[in-house]
Amino acid sequence: MSLDYTPRPAAAPAARRVLAEATMEARLILRNGEQALLAVVIPVAVLIGARFFGDRLGLGLQESAPSVLALAMWSSGLTTLAIATGFERRYNVLERLAATPLGKPGILLGKGLGIALITLGQVLLLALIALALGWRPVLDPLAFLVGVLVSVLSMGAFAGMALSIAGSLRPEATLAVANLAYLVGMPLGILLPTDRFPGITRNLVELLPTGALGEALRGASAGEALGWPVLVAAVWCALMAALAWKVFKWTS
Repeated sequence: MSLDYTPRPAAAPAARRVLAEATMEARLILRNGEQALLAVVIPVAVLIGARFFGDRLGLGLQESAPSVLALAMWSSGLTTLAIATGFERRYNVLERLAATPLGKPGILLGKGLGIALITLGQVLLLALIALALGWRPVLDPLAFLVGVLVSVLSMGAFAGMALSIAGSLRPEATLAVANLAYLVGMPLGILLPTDRFPGITRNLVELLPTGALGEALRGASAGEALGWPVLVAAVWCALMAALAWKVFKWTS
């Protein structure tokens, strides 16, 4: 019996290619100190502040903990993805990867999966810290499922927004716009509940993806399944995906 040493060159299966890209994306993000600051340090600082000083501001841990989970999704889905993609585009990394068997769809899927893995790790870590500090969410299956659904749709909207920014601006402008959007979005439904805004301002904040995500998670924490955030998040997800498809350019 003889062995066949005939070469059989071929690309790896599509799923393996996407998984490899996602793993690489996650590793690159974890090595970035600035992103670690946004992903963990700032949210943990907010949790500790809410635990010891939140009652003085009317934002106790029970309300602030789900808000911090929303903050983690906002930072990873928008800022982290936008900045990383912007500089990859500057140095023609995306163009070179697109010429490999991974292809453009594989790049986008890998990036999305990589950000999802990072965000899941963030949320689990922050949830454990919040529980250790005294957060006690109400466990309601329907409210939990609504929270998960809105989280997925909101992450899709944030990712579409990130790709729209990174795919149409220079990296320096992307860095500035992404960080500015992160800071502006923090009080608009992420950390501040929408009922803290007066009159029509509250309605406007509720129509933002940040408002929908924040209220859905705070509702889930209280055992309430809110329906309107699902619709708002779904509309934003579709709009941002369409915008990214239209304006994203693979080379700078």
